[in-house]
Amino acid sequence: MKKILFITGTRADYSKIKSLMHRVQNSSEFELYIFATGMHLSKNFGYTVKELYKNGFKNIYEFINYDKYYQTNKALATTIDGFSRYVNELKPDLIVVHGDRIEPLAAAIVGALNNILVAHIEGGEISGTIDDSLRHAISKLAHIHLVNDEFAKRRLMQLGEDEKSIFIIGSPDLELLNDNKISLSEAKKYYDINYENYALLMFHPVTTEITSIKNQADNLVKALIQSNKNYIVIYPNNDLGFELILQSYEELKNNPRFKLFPSLRFEYFITLLKNADFIIGNSSCILKEALYLKTAGILVGSRQNGRLGNENTLKVNANSDEILKAINTIHKKQDLFSAKLEILDSSKLFFEYLQSGEFFKLSTQKVFKDIK
Repeated sequence: MKKILFITGTRADYSKIKSLMHRVQNSSEFELYIFATGMHLSKNFGYTVKELYKNGFKNIYEFINYDKYYQTNKALATTIDGFSRYVNELKPDLIVVHGDRIEPLAAAIVGALNNILVAHIEGGEISGTIDDSLRHAISKLAHIHLVNDEFAKRRLMQLGEDEKSIFIIGSPDLELLNDNKISLSEAKKYYDINYENYALLMFHPVTTEITSIKNQADNLVKALIQSNKNYIVIYPNNDLGFELILQSYEELKNNPRFKLFPSLRFEYFITLLKNADFIIGNSSCILKEALYLKTAGILVGSRQNGRLGNENTLKVNANSDEILKAINTIHKKQDLFSAKLEILDSSKLFFEYLQSGEFFKLSTQKVFKDIK
């Protein structure tokens, strides 16, 4: 029986791979193993590893890769070491990684150096920050590419990846949107939210803009307070500079118009997003889940520059006047919902490729393919 090993380090990547993991765990042909690390093991970010257990997953190996200083380069080295030890013991047949963070990069390095097939989900995307470099590096190490669409496929081919190794399966988290059974009243009760109307805030650090992150966050907070609207605020990820954003959020803690959370369970988050007046910040969900749910979005800053969907949102600089103006006009924008996102049965496609053995026919010896 082949062993399929997933690595997850954040609430975000977990939502992308959860449906695939369920397919594997519920099969009699494969064994599922999970390496849980990163933000999942941090109490400061909600200790979200507990969600994996609540969702019924087994064979979970917990590994703390951060110290109290959250140094990204040190965490990368620690993850490579810890994941390497685990892989040498487990001997998986396939390692599945997602996205553009240091945890999947570490796993891809270990897989490549140990001659183990690595499948990368959502390679070929662009976002305009250091995330791009990490994502493309992972793609160059991975042997199998599970991408959203033709755009991503073409970019990977530009990077010299073999077309035969690229499989379009769509975005796995989108299929969860149609299956979500959590009602708005249930979500509000679970998180003690009493607002009739509200917006969501998700603002992450752009590591290449470390010197201006605090100023950006201060401007954002100033505009939100001046708007006199209600907000559900979700903590940033733990990239370099997150502490600066949390320092700015201190001003919101005693304000009754703001409810702050280290993390939200994905199904509850989706319900709250669907019923929000709008979402503001720089999260990729503004360009994907929000668009599909027809929730208006305001992108602040440069984090999602160049990403598909930008044309369907309001874009502003991290300037308090610009942000406030966008908040006051967002409900008037009627052309925000022109995007049509196709939802594929991602987990089914993924599992069919597993069953057919398509992935295991690919070689771990990579060859750069020149564009003809």
